[in-house]
Amino acid sequence: MKTNTLIIGGGITGILTAYFLQQKNVPYTLAEKDKLLSGVTRRTTAKITYQHNLIYSKIAKMYDVETSQKYLCANKAAFNKYSELCADIDCDYEIKNNYVYSLNDRSVLEQEAEILDKIGYHADFVENLKIPIKTVGALCFKSQAQFNALKFLKAISQNLNILEDTFIHDIDGNTAHAGNLDIKAEKIIVATHFPFINKHGNYFLKLYQDRSYVIALENEKNPQELFVDGMYIDESGKGLSYRNYENYLFIGGGNHRTGKKGGNYGVLRDFAAKTYPNAIEKYHWATQDCMSLDGIPYIGNYSANTPNLYTATGFNKWGMTSSMVAAMILCDMVTGEKNTEEFADIFNPSRSILKPQLIVNGFESVKNLLTFSSKRCPHLGCALKWNPAEHTWDCPCHGSRFTQEGKVINNPAKKDIKSKK
Repeated sequence: MKTNTLIIGGGITGILTAYFLQQKNVPYTLAEKDKLLSGVTRRTTAKITYQHNLIYSKIAKMYDVETSQKYLCANKAAFNKYSELCADIDCDYEIKNNYVYSLNDRSVLEQEAEILDKIGYHADFVENLKIPIKTVGALCFKSQAQFNALKFLKAISQNLNILEDTFIHDIDGNTAHAGNLDIKAEKIIVATHFPFINKHGNYFLKLYQDRSYVIALENEKNPQELFVDGMYIDESGKGLSYRNYENYLFIGGGNHRTGKKGGNYGVLRDFAAKTYPNAIEKYHWATQDCMSLDGIPYIGNYSANTPNLYTATGFNKWGMTSSMVAAMILCDMVTGEKNTEEFADIFNPSRSILKPQLIVNGFESVKNLLTFSSKRCPHLGCALKWNPAEHTWDCPCHGSRFTQEGKVINNPAKKDIKSKK
């Protein structure tokens, strides 16, 4: 078959991009290897905010204040687009304040506030938080939002041109191969969470994956016990996050590099047992995030040598606004419009990779390539680690995951492994 633009991946980035292209009458096809929203998107906590931890001081230190300002501009534009779209969709969209708190380092909050003032945004410093842990304060971004991402995406995916159960395993020039089906396209967008084509872009050096865990608590006798007024996250990445949904309290944390040891569900359940002894855990789930070298996503041409091949990845746990930014930029690149030109350049995937995280990624890859194991990842051959919390085989190099029986769960691996129970 032929199409103008092929989008590979039926998560939030792919669906939003397809939606925008359809609005502009650009012929496209969206191909998903399983069912729509069967991957990482369905496991989001769905916070819509442009307060991405303490990203602005980090960017200013690594680059400059102007880059921080562009990052804010991009994510504000994404937030406003959600606000516009959600006005007509029943998706539990709620305006909430967002807080980034610190357990013991007030100075990092002050540094972030200083950079925010320089780029024209004022964040409130809050001393006393309504969460059951002791902090030294928090920065508050007022009037952010939370929603039900699956309700939202179900609504906007109606009448889109979608091929489910279409596993594209390779791209050769302008042709994508999916078993017996070849799809020729003038432009191809890889929106598969972790880019799966190794011969371009060096994403196996630029990305690693991080797992994090969530439990949903309920207290039928006293729902107010579990209410937190807003959305909260710890600046260090080692603490807990909070948000409500209906009568549930979501508590997140326990994160670790995929394939490494971490707190997992145990951290969350221990905290819940001590803090909310009358609450019942109703649900639990884990998710996985692609982490870039500098905290900024990679959105644009797959590499400098692929003018008609694009990608969006490395959302660093902030997939809601980042996916919207990606869809806006990619739509502009396909159509030649310039709606995002004031900020698109900072997301260029071909920017310098000379960052400290590159050394860590390289060390993990070399170490696991040299580790003896009968279970090896078909992506690049790294030794797989058993994950006792989730009963999976996980790759510490690039985050591929497999069931106990060897079926691939998370890419960049494209093949199953041979395994026994």
